[in-house]
Amino acid sequence: MSTLTWNDNLALNHRQMDQTHREFVELLGDVERALDDDHESVGARFDQFLGHTEKHFAQEEEWMKRIGFAPENCHSFQHKHVLDVLREVKTVVGTTGDAQILRRLVAELANWFPAHAQMMDQALAE
Repeated sequence: MSTLTWNDNLALNHRQMDQTHREFVELLGDVERALDDDHESVGARFDQFLGHTEKHFAQEEEWMKRIGFAPENCHSFQHKHVLDVLREVKTVVGTTGDAQILRRLVAELANWFPAHAQMMDQALAE
């Protein structure tokens, strides 16, 4: 069972954002399942998740820019920090071959995402 699953508490009643968030949750679950069941696909699953997250956050950054969020806002800071961590983990896994750091990352993202969506993204959706 995935650490994070899509549920009504994550829905923001913004069609595009909800679809992107659902995909984020599903792709994170794909990484977790690969860690448990299909070790050979972990790298590819993580790459899909990273690529999706880059596009996801870029879209939100564009929306924030359009509606006049300050460039150095907390929401953008969280996006940057998460992307920095994802890229660093990719480097570590690529260098060491040890994918166990991904297991910790999945758990941390599963804890972080609901609060981010309900606080940061909800404000943006409104």
